[in-house]
Amino acid sequence: MIIRPQYLDLLKTYRDIPLVKVLAGIRRCGKSTILEMLKEDLKKNGVAADHIVDMRYTSEDFDNEMTSKEMYQGIRERISDTGRYYLLLDEVQEINGWEKAVNSLLEDSNTDIYVTGSNSKLMSSEISTYLTGRYVSIPVFTLSFAEYLDFKKDSILSRKELLNEYIRIGGFPVVAVGSFDENTAYQIVEGIYNSVITSDIARRHKITNLDLFNRVVRFVVENVGKIFSANAIVKFLKSEGRSLSVEAVYNYLEWLGKAFVIYRCQRYDMQGKSVLKTQEKFYLADVSLKYCVMGFNQKSVAAMLENIVYFDLRRKGYDVYIGKNAAKEIDFVAVKRDERIYVQVCRNLPEESDREAANLLEIKDHYPKYIVTLDELAAGNINGIKVMHLAEFLL
Repeated sequence: MIIRPQYLDLLKTYRDIPLVKVLAGIRRCGKSTILEMLKEDLKKNGVAADHIVDMRYTSEDFDNEMTSKEMYQGIRERISDTGRYYLLLDEVQEINGWEKAVNSLLEDSNTDIYVTGSNSKLMSSEISTYLTGRYVSIPVFTLSFAEYLDFKKDSILSRKELLNEYIRIGGFPVVAVGSFDENTAYQIVEGIYNSVITSDIARRHKITNLDLFNRVVRFVVENVGKIFSANAIVKFLKSEGRSLSVEAVYNYLEWLGKAFVIYRCQRYDMQGKSVLKTQEKFYLADVSLKYCVMGFNQKSVAAMLENIVYFDLRRKGYDVYIGKNAAKEIDFVAVKRDERIYVQVCRNLPEESDREAANLLEIKDHYPKYIVTLDELAAGNINGIKVMHLAEFLL
């Protein structure tokens, strides 16, 4: 098992604090392994094995639908004394009303509770009803480039070659832990993609026209990093002789977001200092989700670099927006408490340096500004703007 210290360290900071720790992310991003890491760390710190209750609630493990009461009773049976128990509950969203069971365990037992989940039922409105102010949400993403290098520490490839591999096959741990060729890697990711689309969305939301839904998903995947609206999708479908309401498109986008397939990046008006409700962009949970659907294409790399940088900023704890500065657009405005950075992303700098730098130079404050590029020769400073190779920025 390869340790992901960022998550383990974060869980340690919340250990024994009376909050339910909710780890949420797309299927196969590593949530179950993080619970395994936590279990080993608890044992290492003197917690007896019989005081660690780990339960997995996947549909494969439970043929019949379990009730929240049965979930509660099953866990209570494992608690045999008044000592401290650590509950590691995996894929809880499969249990209807899991929030009630967890809330009861928090109230009537000496427990520290960690749960994971990978679809919309995890963050349903009931969590607010039963766990208001009593949980902390910890987003789990696929591997960062730094983590990918850890997974590949025995590889004979250079760091440059591993970066190219990371850009092409993404950061799902199940892919990174093996030595798969590109086609096999995409087949594995396609399996994850299909299970999310079919099980976590289509079946759960009773989507009857799967072909039309898949076409909407494909449109989103094709247009990662571009500004588009639900209306644009409706018009596109109409041009193909298909009909779908704007409301249905909004529902599809919401469900894709709640299944952690796509992440919405809102625009921030830097002059009005307000978040705008229109003209958002969407990014995929992992770049490989695009390639498993569309195939790898060199022309799509520029948009995927944006995708990679977006999630790198999210992993580092930033709230991330697209910047609107009058008529100019800044790829990312990343905010964390009193800290702020501006980032422009481009594949090749020489032909784009003037435009990228000009957009940043129009921002009249003293927060750090970066241009991130794949250009091997680009490094240095343009009027106070730091130019960095993608690998350096990610690390």
